[in-house]
Amino acid sequence: MSTPFFAPVQDGVKEVEQLMRSQAGNDHHPDLRAALEHLLVAGGKRVRPTIVFLIGNMLAAPHEKLVTLGAAVEMLHTATLVHDDLIDGSLLRRGIPTLNARWSPAATVLTGDFLFGRAAKLAAEADYLPLMKLFAETLTVIVNGELTQMFAAKGIIERKNYYSRIYAKTASLFEMSALSAAMIGTEDEQIRAAMKTYGYEIGMAFQIVDDVLDFTGEQATIGKPVGSDLLNGLVTLPAIYYAESHPDDPEVKLLAEGGWGNTEKMEKLVASIQSSNAVRHAMDEATEHVEKALEAIKPFHTSTEYPALMGLARYIVDRTF
Repeated sequence: MSTPFFAPVQDGVKEVEQLMRSQAGNDHHPDLRAALEHLLVAGGKRVRPTIVFLIGNMLAAPHEKLVTLGAAVEMLHTATLVHDDLIDGSLLRRGIPTLNARWSPAATVLTGDFLFGRAAKLAAEADYLPLMKLFAETLTVIVNGELTQMFAAKGIIERKNYYSRIYAKTASLFEMSALSAAMIGTEDEQIRAAMKTYGYEIGMAFQIVDDVLDFTGEQATIGKPVGSDLLNGLVTLPAIYYAESHPDDPEVKLLAEGGWGNTEKMEKLVASIQSSNAVRHAMDEATEHVEKALEAIKPFHTSTEYPALMGLARYIVDRTF
């Protein structure tokens, strides 16, 4: 990653990756070590540990605790992806075969469980009970969000449902990354609240942009078929904007009636959304979240980390994958 906001913390992120690798030591099954190495090589943007370091450094938090916390956050994130890919039947992520493309479902689940366990162990090493509670609560929110998406979200064209889902799926972990770094850096509740807001807002923006890219990205870049969420019955923000402005569209009515299994009709709806203003409106909303994040950190404009935190927030809406 060559983005400017990453530069101040790249050494710390490398330490995070080393610590993550060490979690499957020689006393563990060799296939487990191979799986963890595969997941680390598959990489990712490491945005969440970057948030941990930028905020933690700004608040003069102990470096070793930031490394441990960054690894805990990223291992939790990785574990959720392992289970998500299995639930969704995804064979590729970022163009690289997923774990479940190589292993049985049982082995994939157990690997995810191992990662959850190691993430919790690392979080506990911060030796701060409120942080452990936050970690456990966030994991609960994520799992509850996945269950809601599986059983109570298909075909629902409703903003409240959508915002609740993307908070659980994505923004909750961004929020935890920012708040947990603040918790080990300061006891000032106002500062903690500001960092929590920053994490929440960029997390919401991040998922909205992901949902926009589901309509606008190239399949080879985003690693899944364009419009795949809608084809699976998941109604995201671009589709909500389109449905609100085209309530009589027959495909919109079909979606609301549970007809997302009609691939031909849903592909037609995807094309209609792509050619409308819905995508732009969704991106505008993501940008509004970023502006709220920037407002939250404005009091810290004299810190050396402030430009990087601004750059990270703006990157969220500028990225293409």
